[in-house]
Amino acid sequence: MESEDVPRGTAAGRDSARGRTPAGAGPGGEGALRIADLVAIPELRLTVAAGHRNLGRPIEAAHVSELLTPGQWLQGGELLMTIGLLLPMTDEACAAYVRDAAAGGAGACGLVLGLGRDLPYQSAPDPLVRAARAAGMPLLTVPDEVPFIAVTKAVFEARAALRRRALERAFEAQRRLTTAAASGQGLTATLRAWSAATGVDALVADPLGRLIADAAQDPGTLLADAGDLVRRVAARGLHGSGSSTAGAADGTAVRVEVLPLGAERLRGLLVLAGHIDADARLLASGLVSLLSLELERRHLADEPVRRRRAALLGRLLAPDTTADRARDVLAAAGLAAETVRGFAVESAVGSAGGSDAVTGTDLAADLALAVPGGLVRVVGDMVEVVCGGDIDVFDVLARFAPGAAAGIGPLTAPEDASFSMRGARALVPLSRRAGRPVENERGASGDLLLSLADRGALAGFADAVLGPLEQADGNGELTATLEAWLEAGGSWDETSRRLAVHRHTVRNRMDKAMAATGRRLDDGGDRFDLWLALRIRRQGV
Repeated sequence: MESEDVPRGTAAGRDSARGRTPAGAGPGGEGALRIADLVAIPELRLTVAAGHRNLGRPIEAAHVSELLTPGQWLQGGELLMTIGLLLPMTDEACAAYVRDAAAGGAGACGLVLGLGRDLPYQSAPDPLVRAARAAGMPLLTVPDEVPFIAVTKAVFEARAALRRRALERAFEAQRRLTTAAASGQGLTATLRAWSAATGVDALVADPLGRLIADAAQDPGTLLADAGDLVRRVAARGLHGSGSSTAGAADGTAVRVEVLPLGAERLRGLLVLAGHIDADARLLASGLVSLLSLELERRHLADEPVRRRRAALLGRLLAPDTTADRARDVLAAAGLAAETVRGFAVESAVGSAGGSDAVTGTDLAADLALAVPGGLVRVVGDMVEVVCGGDIDVFDVLARFAPGAAAGIGPLTAPEDASFSMRGARALVPLSRRAGRPVENERGASGDLLLSLADRGALAGFADAVLGPLEQADGNGELTATLEAWLEAGGSWDETSRRLAVHRHTVRNRMDKAMAATGRRLDDGGDRFDLWLALRIRRQGV
């Protein structure tokens, strides 16, 4: 018989036998119960017959089977025990058995053969030893004085001890996190306690992806690498998380996870980078809770600042505000912009921030965060904002007030902010009907009104006004000339220049167009009907 012996009765084995976790034990990876740990338990009297180089494999469970093809009944990582009752001791049969038990690396982690006077084998048969050695499968033998149930109990007791130790480590780490969170040193202290306990880099960003605090070697690079994932998670509010991989400085791939922070509204995002093992996973939920509490505390602490800035906006929009006073208000608010814009949003809407209904106060706080230097206040069921002209208001609304009725005023000088806000308020009812934010944009009001009207009625009107002209205008030049003339404000010279034709050609075409439509150029009502019908046609009606 061929055999390989390894030392037994080590300290690691004695710890396992007594229910204590061997050094470095833990399920599935670093800290797992390994075959070598089980062999080291003297009471089990296990001997290694083959595969001693793979004794570091983790054991997930112990299982007894006399089937010749046990692989389909295994989930992976089992220590498979047998007395070889049905196994033919030929090289071919043993190789097939070991191959099936291994199941392509997803089956048993090792084999245990029971030996005894009344059992089929009193020593490990050479064909089985050769097959296990060729496959790199650890093959152990156990004497008949040690029943399989003793091996099974040792495995499950050791794994239970591992879980207990993991919980103890998690509780101790959680205590250190809680101590850091209660120290008054803010988010950074808590993140540093996490990284010290787990070795995983961490940072907190606001809902717009801007860095707030970190315990990471290179927070800027980490946040940039996780930027797309941060935006996707932020768009789902408190309802989702995400993970991906990013490149480390040494060229290796690092797992990145993003978790939402906040109680009822999204207040920030936690970004983790590194290997999160079972112990760290237990600790992560506590970290999220502690960071969320700190962000909620900050949110409440900032309420006086939000009230003061709301009062500044009230002064800015007051009817008697002069240019000098408006500039003083904006200077006090830290909004140094040459142009400003007002927009108004209905607050009783769903949002990506976390809850199904958003109060005006919640929405105002979100918008204050989204528009640096902006002024925000709640007026009834409306949130009013004045911000710098460089802010992408459509993007802000898409992220913080999706589906909300919103009017966007025109760009104005700071002293005319109240004019921009009046225009924004007036557009909210139109936005409600249109189902999208509406901007007070020069030349777009007519198209907006037409988009809200019944398309059948619009088509009928355009057909009645332009139908005869379109029938008589084979190449479309009469219609094009009419439209150019109206756009030029009735100027013959400007129309001639735009069309690059002689002014007499313009007059000739206009005479034909009026003859076809039965309209008169000197009648304001006719000119409006023609302009409206052409605008309807431009919308594809």
